[in-house]
Parts: sequence; structure tokens; C-alpha cells
Amino acid sequence: MQQEYILHNNQFVEINQPILTGKNRGFRYGDGLFETMLMSGGKLKFPELHADRLQAGMNALKMEGGVLFDAYFLKQKTAELCKKNKLKDNIRFRLSVYRDGEGLYTPESNRTGYMLEATPLEHAGYELNKKGLIIDVFDEISKPVDKFSNYKTSNSLLFVMAGLYKKQNRLDEAFILNQHGFLCESISSNVFVVYDKQVYTPGLSEGCVAGVMRNAVMQMAKTNNISIIEAQINPEVLKEAEEVFITNATSGIRWVMGYGKKRYFNEVTKSLSTLLNAL
Repeated sequence: MQQEYILHNNQFVEINQPILTGKNRGFRYGDGLFETMLMSGGKLKFPELHADRLQAGMNALKMEGGVLFDAYFLKQKTAELCKKNKLKDNIRFRLSVYRDGEGLYTPESNRTGYMLEATPLEHAGYELNKKGLIIDVFDEISKPVDKFSNYKTSNSLLFVMAGLYKKQNRLDEAFILNQHGFLCESISSNVFVVYDKQVYTPGLSEGCVAGVMRNAVMQMAKTNNISIIEAQINPEVLKEAEEVFITNATSGIRWVMGYGKKRYFNEVTKSLSTLLNAL
């Protein structure tokens, strides 16, 4: 069986070997952030957008070395890990960056460490899901709207609890509300709603992650004269919407089929998916 490796601070480590100590701040305090990325056809998708968000997040967390995590770094390190693991197509990467210093709540330094993981995927590129998703709204815990809301930080308990809700209710995905009770995002994706033939998505001011695929879809829509409005969206709109779809960097666009007794179409979703794959 082929031995698998991760890349930890520029060193290849066997995937089953321990690398973090009990003092690791990412483990102790969730003091870090991460990016999930897709490689398809030997090419890392949207490396510039991933690098921009990662560097902005590191600056927000006052972590050193953000300038090193540029698009070139992402492309180079993902290619190195692919070669080491003998992976070729359709690979999901997770890059975790943590503050690598001791101390209690107050860190003694702001230097950083990182870990890069690679997982092969079955699906090719951004293929639209054939079977629509069944979703519900998770309202037991809401997401705060603050300066960290737009980044993928290591503090993910909200999403873990939403994931348990999804599993317990046999859903495909769960939508999360912000602290004001408006639609924010789903467990792993940004949310788009087609209502009265207009496409809406929660604005970044609503606390959603500044998704790479969200960004790409909005730029693509603008290029093709498709209007997408960033707005404050009441979850009650889900009962009246014509279409609902979600986006993330590894799956592309996925359409939602049902919410409770409500059923949705997917005409706009299919059009956007076609444009995305044409890129």
C-alpha cells in the first residue's frame, strides 16, 4: 500500500505520525486558520483568491509571515505534495496555519507554522450534483458578525454543532443564521437564493465567509451580465424562493432541491455551473 504523507513546515511526514505537541496553540485555543483548495487536471484552482484570503486572515489575527503564503507558495507546495503521494487528478487540499509560539491566552510570539494535507476526490472538476440537496436551517447557535467572520478560522464549534444537527436530521446540508437572525452561510459553503428571478447572496457584512468560489461566481456572473445582489436575507425567503444553491472551492456549485415541503428548480443554477466549467 502506498505510504501517504503530509507537508509540515516544509518537511514531509508520514500521515500516521504525530507532529503537534500539547502546547500547540491551534489545538489549545483554535489559534489559526485554514484554506481548502481543489486541484483538477494538474492545476490548482483560484490560487490567487486563496492566497489573498489567507494573507488577509493572517493579518487580522496578527500572525507573522503572511507575505510568504502567496499564490506561488500554494501552487508549489501542493504540487510537491502531489508528487510525493503520487496523486494526479482531482485532489482536495487543506492548508492549516497556526500561531507557533508558547504562552497561555497571550502568545509569546506571532511566528507561524503550517500543515498541508491532500485527499483524492472521486468527482471531476466542478460537476453539478445530479441529485438536489435537502436542507434545513440550524438556529440553535448563531454566528457572530465581527472582524473574523469572513475568514476560515480554526474556531469551528458552530459548524461542528450544525454538522451534528445535519446528521441527526438526515439532511444534506444545514444553513446557519447570523446573530441578527438573517441567513449567513451553510456548514461548508456560501448561500445563494433566486427570488422573483433575481439572484441574492448574503453580504460580507452579514458575517459569512468570504468564499473563494463565492467571489469567482460573482465575478463570472458580472462578466456575463448576470446580476447578483449582496443583501440581508430573511430565512423566510426560503419558503418562497424559486431556486437555492450553495458554493465552495472544492465542490463548485451545488443546487438545493428541498427545504421542508418546499421544492426548488435549478435553471439559473445550471446556467452558472455551465459558465463555471467553461472557465
